Amino acid sequence: MLRDEIADCCKALKLSQNFAENFDKIEAKSHGEYLLKLLKLEIEHRETRKRERLLKKAGFYTIKTFADYIFDEIKLPTGLTQKDLKECKFIEEKRNLILYGNVGTGKTHLATAIGVEACKKGLNVKFFRTAALVNRLGEARKRGELSGLLKQFSKLDLLICDEWGYVPLEREGAQLLFQVISDCYERRSVVITTNLEFSRWASIFYDEQMTTAMIDRLIHHSYLLIFDGQSYRMRQSLMRQLS
Repeated sequence: MLRDEIADCCKALKLSQNFAENFDKIEAKSHGEYLLKLLKLEIEHRETRKRERLLKKAGFYTIKTFADYIFDEIKLPTGLTQKDLKECKFIEEKRNLILYGNVGTGKTHLATAIGVEACKKGLNVKFFRTAALVNRLGEARKRGELSGLLKQFSKLDLLICDEWGYVPLEREGAQLLFQVISDCYERRSVVITTNLEFSRWASIFYDEQMTTAMIDRLIHHSYLLIFDGQSYRMRQSLMRQLS
């Protein structure tokens, strides 16, 4: 059967089965136009699959987008616009974002939406709750796999550390996290969400000198976004009580 033979050829040439499934659905006025349309469909299919793989690898806890995001209670720094965030311009510039504010004000939603957009652009993204990242690093060190894990991180375009400073770290964990941040410096972008001002970071990382060095690396090429609204979850809870 013609379709089966085409499918076998696609397999031999490492083309997707999408190629075989579309060959008889295309209308064209010439052989050249037919081939071009078929090849474009294959490219679109591969790009879609790549975006799906990147989203899966990123490790988002839930998928959030800009579709329903409200910027009303966020103070953006000079030189950074909503459009810049949506287009992930800061990643091209190897800059960082520090999202600071109270719990429940939309920091994680924004960080995730940015990460999702970056994946759609074909960029490599990894999302971690900071405590989970530290645990992963510690486990990798115990198994003798730390260098391999750090090599994986070196291929990222964006590392997102959610809930930074929510859980105190042991000295070894703080040192491992510092190593990751140092490796990212001027090579790839980092997004941090935190409710802890810089002056209190030493209480989480213990070593004041290391904390100072970490802050220095993070803020050198970064934008600080301040979330000063009321907790979204609290507002929703109060609305339900009043309704």
